[in-house]
Amino acid sequence: MSANSMNRLVIEGGSKLQGSVDISGFKNSAIAIIPAAVLAGDICVIDNLPEISDVKVLAGILTSLGATVTEKGPKTLEINTRNITECSYAEHEIAKDIRASYYLLGAGLGRFKKATGVYPGGCSIGSRPIDQHIKGFEAMGAKVSIEHGLVSVEAERLIGAEIYLDVVSVGATINIMLAATMAEGNTIIENAAKEPHIVDVANFLNCMGADIKGAGTDVIKIKGVEELKGCNHTVIPDQIEAGTYMIAAAATNGDVVINNVIPKHLEAITAKLKEMGVEVVENGEALRVTASKPLKSVSVKTLVYPGFPTDLQQPMTSLLTRANGNSIVTETIYDGRFKYVDELKRMGANIKVEGRAAVIYGVDRLSGAKVCAGDLRAGAALVVAGLIADGVTEIENIHFIDRGYDNLAEKLLSLGAKIKRIEE
Repeated sequence: MSANSMNRLVIEGGSKLQGSVDISGFKNSAIAIIPAAVLAGDICVIDNLPEISDVKVLAGILTSLGATVTEKGPKTLEINTRNITECSYAEHEIAKDIRASYYLLGAGLGRFKKATGVYPGGCSIGSRPIDQHIKGFEAMGAKVSIEHGLVSVEAERLIGAEIYLDVVSVGATINIMLAATMAEGNTIIENAAKEPHIVDVANFLNCMGADIKGAGTDVIKIKGVEELKGCNHTVIPDQIEAGTYMIAAAATNGDVVINNVIPKHLEAITAKLKEMGVEVVENGEALRVTASKPLKSVSVKTLVYPGFPTDLQQPMTSLLTRANGNSIVTETIYDGRFKYVDELKRMGANIKVEGRAAVIYGVDRLSGAKVCAGDLRAGAALVVAGLIADGVTEIENIHFIDRGYDNLAEKLLSLGAKIKRIEE
């Protein structure tokens, strides 16, 4: 067990969150944009990056490939990929732990017409195959082989194609987009994912000289170009981090202003909180979340954007333990994403899981306990539960939380939470 997996958060529940918090750059954008910089073969400056471990890991992988990665500020990286000659990160053991390392396959295929990497890891939340990525690469003329945990992609010529995704996949949409930017001719991705970070990645690629139209709709058209150049790009705000603070404010009967958000990206979570009786007021690039009335039970179904995000399902479930009556949460995106419920039950939650649905019976109170984060968003759920529980909650395995939340303990502390991080 690594040293950082011994770190833990200790939360004394019962404090109302009050004040304001600034949202960081979007994790899901950052972890695609950093590998995408490989395509430029030039210098890219990316700012508003979140200070999270996934960003550091990807910067390290790029460095090992020959890139020069320089910190230009606390949230800004200058990435020079001129000296990268191939995109093989097969020896990079740490790449197994971060699912987004697979974007180097699309970027390497686009620039060098070949790439090799480890089969992707990340959070253990059920089956997340890369068959749609492979389908896209093969449609453009690449040969794909998977042996001994390694994925290799290679093409003599990469030729644009019409690709219909059998399932809406964010990862496949981005990876195909990366490869197609420098393919010959036109590529059309149908049934493409529409998440905000796909638009952000497309904007970054277009800034480098790509020709991509339709990002944010279910049909993306890419006209291949011969070369790309460096550019400057600012990562959009993190809708999942924002949603987590909205939920935490509601759970603690708090009053919190959440700054640096794009309210449109948060419409699904805003609608659900309002349905529960929480007040959410929009003011430009900020939202104020106030909870002063008893919470009503609701039904939540995770869907691809613009539906309710799967990455907020776990924190939302923690919130629903406080609602009057019975709530139902249905997970349609990933299987195996209710594993954290056993940890909530240790804190006194009354939840019954049947397949892809969970019935949450509202309880008067949760009690602090020693619990363990099994993945990134499960960690966020346990933090929300810890904030509302009586007594002290100790959360282990917080390296998962560090993968996606920028300075979570410090931000909560500034809002009045009684929380401390203990480093072993």
